[in-house]
Amino acid sequence: MKNFDQIAEGIRQTFEVRNQARDQALMRARALTRHAAHTIRAIHRMEVQAAERELQEAGELVAALKADLSPYPDLYFAGYTQDAIKEFVEASVTCALILDQPLPSPEKLGVEEATYMNGLAESIGELRRRCLDILRQGYSAEAERLLACMDEIYAVLVTLDYPDAITNGLRRQTDVVRGIIERTRADLTISLREQQLHQAMEQLAARLPGPAEGHAHD
Repeated sequence: MKNFDQIAEGIRQTFEVRNQARDQALMRARALTRHAAHTIRAIHRMEVQAAERELQEAGELVAALKADLSPYPDLYFAGYTQDAIKEFVEASVTCALILDQPLPSPEKLGVEEATYMNGLAESIGELRRRCLDILRQGYSAEAERLLACMDEIYAVLVTLDYPDAITNGLRRQTDVVRGIIERTRADLTISLREQQLHQAMEQLAARLPGPAEGHAHD
């Protein structure tokens, strides 16, 4: 037992370093989640420059997390870290699709594939929100474009039928996505029919004689 104190001290120092790395990761994960939320809020308001600024800061935090935790893969792949990175993916995808830009790849974002696909799936809810905002002003081809994007994402998600250990629960998220898309399609259909009805009534009103015209025939 002569060397036990030395062994214990070495272990204690290792734990201390890992704990510091974990605390730093938690702090950065919270900041990352905050920037992702601000990005989404800004893009829904079409404050594009603010959204891009928030997204850039979020991307820098992702890179810092990845670099700092490279000696500790278990901390990098911990739930709180990957959840925060997933929020970054969701914000990135939401911005790209709303602005009709190409989708950023996992490589470009510097994220894991399973985290990327889960973030992509969660962006569907934000696209629905954007569609509803558009439909408040009446039916629009832009809402149809976003619905088509949602359909394309879902068409790929349903093909990724792998165990949760591989996809990090993507199958469950895919089921949620299907319901969101179905509700959005129904909303667009109702809006389109209302617009068509309104146009038909306007056309009918234009063909009917006005009050003065009607009296002229008496």
